[in-house]
Amino acid sequence: MLSHLRPAVVSMGLFTVLLGLAYPLAVTGVAQAAFPAQANGSLVRDAKGAVVGSALIGQAFVQPGYLHPRPSAAGANGYDASASSGSNLGPLNETLAKRVKIDADALRAENPGVAIPADAVTTSGSGLDPDISPDYARFQAPRIARARGTSVAAVQAVIDGQVQDRLFGFVGQPRVNVLAVNRALDARLPTHDRKDG
Repeated sequence: MLSHLRPAVVSMGLFTVLLGLAYPLAVTGVAQAAFPAQANGSLVRDAKGAVVGSALIGQAFVQPGYLHPRPSAAGANGYDASASSGSNLGPLNETLAKRVKIDADALRAENPGVAIPADAVTTSGSGLDPDISPDYARFQAPRIARARGTSVAAVQAVIDGQVQDRLFGFVGQPRVNVLAVNRALDARLPTHDRKDG
């Protein structure tokens, strides 16, 4: 029995050290050396070096002078990275239908007569999507312009300057990173009473 147990214990110890310690450390080391920004969360910093967010994780912006992200079902109040998930509510679910109607009514009041883009009222699978469609970003331009005391054309120019095309020209859809646009708005169209988020 001992002759069978010893190789099993040695193998378990060897593979634990190799795959549980050496391999993760090697991958982490290569990532830190080759892709330090991505390996550390694609953090976005302000001019003073303080972290203001991540290019890959959505966050709530509620002030009228900022681009708002799509709705989030991650956590009780949305955008909770520790509770990343969709709502898992089906298209016939009453709770989902009520939430979409409330959101759509608020958007219609904000911008009457303009078609509401789908991502303005639907959540992403993770609840943490940092991007929205260019259509939804442009939909918000009048509100942002009013709040910042500028023209809709000036806000749309900032948004259009941040549109990212499809990956490799055919993967995914054109998109706008909400944090990037909001930082560009603060840089190009600042307001005197600006509040973060």
